[in-house]
Amino acid sequence: MPLDRIALISDVHGNLTALEAVLEDIAARGVDRIMNLGDYVGKGPRGSAVVDRCREVCEVNVRGNWDDFLPGYDVDNPMSPDNPALLWWRDELRPDQRDWLRTRPLSHDLLMSGRRIRLFHASASSVHTRVWFHHTAEEFAGMFATTELTGPGPEPTMVGYGDIHDAYVETNRGRTLFNVGSVGNPLDEPVPCYVILEGVLDAPDPALFGLQHVRVPYDVEAEIAVAAEAGMPELEPWTRELRTGVYRNAEAAPG
Repeated sequence: MPLDRIALISDVHGNLTALEAVLEDIAARGVDRIMNLGDYVGKGPRGSAVVDRCREVCEVNVRGNWDDFLPGYDVDNPMSPDNPALLWWRDELRPDQRDWLRTRPLSHDLLMSGRRIRLFHASASSVHTRVWFHHTAEEFAGMFATTELTGPGPEPTMVGYGDIHDAYVETNRGRTLFNVGSVGNPLDEPVPCYVILEGVLDAPDPALFGLQHVRVPYDVEAEIAVAAEAGMPELEPWTRELRTGVYRNAEAAPG
């Protein structure tokens, strides 16, 4: 029996060149179902185009932390961070796109080969709470919890997320936590990453199953040229991240 396959992407961050390279690879593999774990916008120059493309090709679009705060960024609000770049990225989006981003669901559940899989952007507690590759046992357990963000339902046996731009898989006592990596701003190595899940959809009993991380090279310099032509703020640190895969401030949180 042929297995079902789903591509999981995340953290495109306005990098349309990287997104198109990944979408081309997904199509070449014959995968026609794509789910997006958020952060379409911010950091890169073409958030608007990325939103339109993801609305076109992704059957599930989850809200990321940038998608949550950027559409409502108000420079006159004393609670908003004082960063003119945020205004540039916000205004690059159309009003309908801002509305679409902030109304995306925060999580999505599916059943594949007997595995209850939950997908969200950052953590089960909040879209703004970060869980790193090096985490505690308590943080690992918390990713599988049923919370207000995830909604009711049985606890998952697998959780996939984005946010940290660092792809990995960890299995502990029958539960698997995996990060899909970043398409547009990878910070583990400077090559876009996504995940393919392979198994039998909606099957409650164990069946063949696979999880694969895929790396897709792309024309980094072409995307940097687009950002420069657009006059995008924070071009220098963005360029450095794309070329090296090292966060602009390695002591701080990247996502």
